[in-house]
Amino acid sequence: MNRLLLSGILLLLCRFATAAETLLPRPPELEPDVQFWIRVYTQVSTNEGLIHDQHRLSVVYETIHFDADTPSSERARRVDAERERVEDILKRLARGDEPRDEDDRRVKALWGDDATAVQLGEAASDVRFQLGQSDRFRSGLIRAGAWEVHIGEVLANLGLPAEIAALPHVESSFDPYAYSKVGAAGLWQFMRSTGRRFLRIDAAVDERLDPYRETEAAAQLLSYNYRLLGSWPLAITAYNHGAEGVRRAREQLGTDDIVRIVREYHSPSFGFASRNFYVSFLAALTVAQDPAKYFGGLARNTEAGFHELKMPATASMNTLLRAVGVDRETLRSLNPALRPAVWNGQRVVPAGYVLRLPAAGSSWTAELLAQRLGSAQPVTVAQASPAARPPAATASAPAIATVIASAAAPAAHAPGTVPSAPVAAAPTAAAGTPPAAVAPAAPESSQYYVVQTGDDTSAIATRTGIPVKKLMALNSMRDQDDIYEGQRLRLVAAAPEPETVTTDATAAAAIAAVQESQDEGAAVKAARKLAAKNEPVSKAQAQAEGPQLVPGATGPESADPVDYSVAADGSIRVVAAETLGHYADWLGTSAQRLRSINHLRGRTPVVMGRRLKLEFATTTREQFEEVRRDYHVRLQAAYFSSHRIAGTEVYIARRGDSLWSITQKSLKVPVWLLQQYNPDLDFGNLRPGTQISLPKVEDVSSL
Repeated sequence: MNRLLLSGILLLLCRFATAAETLLPRPPELEPDVQFWIRVYTQVSTNEGLIHDQHRLSVVYETIHFDADTPSSERARRVDAERERVEDILKRLARGDEPRDEDDRRVKALWGDDATAVQLGEAASDVRFQLGQSDRFRSGLIRAGAWEVHIGEVLANLGLPAEIAALPHVESSFDPYAYSKVGAAGLWQFMRSTGRRFLRIDAAVDERLDPYRETEAAAQLLSYNYRLLGSWPLAITAYNHGAEGVRRAREQLGTDDIVRIVREYHSPSFGFASRNFYVSFLAALTVAQDPAKYFGGLARNTEAGFHELKMPATASMNTLLRAVGVDRETLRSLNPALRPAVWNGQRVVPAGYVLRLPAAGSSWTAELLAQRLGSAQPVTVAQASPAARPPAATASAPAIATVIASAAAPAAHAPGTVPSAPVAAAPTAAAGTPPAAVAPAAPESSQYYVVQTGDDTSAIATRTGIPVKKLMALNSMRDQDDIYEGQRLRLVAAAPEPETVTTDATAAAAIAAVQESQDEGAAVKAARKLAAKNEPVSKAQAQAEGPQLVPGATGPESADPVDYSVAADGSIRVVAAETLGHYADWLGTSAQRLRSINHLRGRTPVVMGRRLKLEFATTTREQFEEVRRDYHVRLQAAYFSSHRIAGTEVYIARRGDSLWSITQKSLKVPVWLLQQYNPDLDFGNLRPGTQISLPKVEDVSSL
């Protein structure tokens, strides 16, 4: 019986291993790259480094050793000198010169006798330096013990491979307080713009610094990437390079093969970090699965026990400390998401925040916490100051205010069209000045009309009984072309809201989120350029650039899979929340001209997913792409300043379903977000049985 049981267990383990190999393949073509990173992670410390070829990682020319106290400037001088020496050797060999000494012969042998002059010449421009990481990786293995149980549970609950638990080794060395130069933070290194899709990030709370909450967000994002891309090598690569970039690589090469994408895809943004992200993950996984083999015995950290309770009301930190009877440092270690402003008394601990308290001591319950807070000193809730109100006149304020309104309704606004007053980014917020109030009893479905394929404003006016001019006024439309398929048009005026501090603060938060997203994008571009030229030569420099063990990595920069580029024939694919009015403004032409060159009749709106021909007379393709992408960055930043994605559900299309009917089933989800979760789905031609991913969105504007 025992033998049978043992055989069964071994068979089960073999099946699990086979499944992991299938989901996370380790192609033999990439094995030299994996071995390179295993060497970097386990054999070479931050007081050493490798001079190597950046494309053929098995070609390592030299190992450089530094004294621990060698200044970074001296290290950089030695690295430059060694790199130039190897480059000179390769250039001589490319000219056909015979090897002069043992170094020349060693370099030539690394490339083999069949290496051509062209190959050697190209290799001369591909020499780079890689700082060792073994001491950082060892520290990460020790820290990882504190969260591996929770990470395993989260991954299992979402059906993700358990092996993904090794990814924070590449991202942050399991440092929960890690910050990168471009603003990525935490164990999983989320950027603000991407993090806000799943996490609370504001002046009081930054859940990126909470390993438990950020793990849940990372699992959601990786699951999303996998649904979009269909393979884990691509989903993991997209964690670094973005879903849009990986989808473009797949489309250009016509393959899902990670080997071909790593070896053959060329793009300015697909640099050393993106090419090496999957193989470095495989290397980290190898080491994490058998740390004793590489580092001997390690005393790993253990998970801290705690209670989790939702704050029943706001409370100052001093009030909370008195109520729970816990010292400040203990409470701070358990609640890393609370920002400094909360600890120094400038902000309160917000209601709804999930507070962690030590496991030892009182048997905490929500009722007990509420009772203790109630008996503690009353809390004076901080009010928003006038400075928190949206700026009245800045260069970018009109465009930002427009996006806030668009994210809320989402009514179509052409760039430069400003609502009469800032509005909160909530699903029922008005897009413009309401001419009349609406009875609160009116059902939401009667307040909106969802634009369908073939609709135009005249037809909608006839169908709804609302004159065109009034329809345009209700939705702050500049002209009749400013509608798109799936758009929710307001049919009645919103009830006027009093000007409260909450509304102003929400609008201010949306504006701040938009600006942060724009600044973040610029910082990432600059960092990538810098990473391509400057490689860290010391542990201090590496940490200053960022916590990632792969130089140039930035964490999940974007979760938007939509391709906003212009095709070679000058056309684009229409995406949600875009109108002919937008294209006309971005191109410096008229909507009528675009209708003419695309043979569009009447005032029928452009259809999401269809291709549209453009004309570049007064602007370049690059300029058009930049302003188009910026529009969507602002739109999404404003929306996610007050909404979070809490998960997804699958909807199976039925006979007669359309974008309109699906939108009615999930009124709180804007069409552009529905498209992001289903980028390859033709909503104009839905077939019964089609699976549609519906994001579950929560309105958190009141938190």
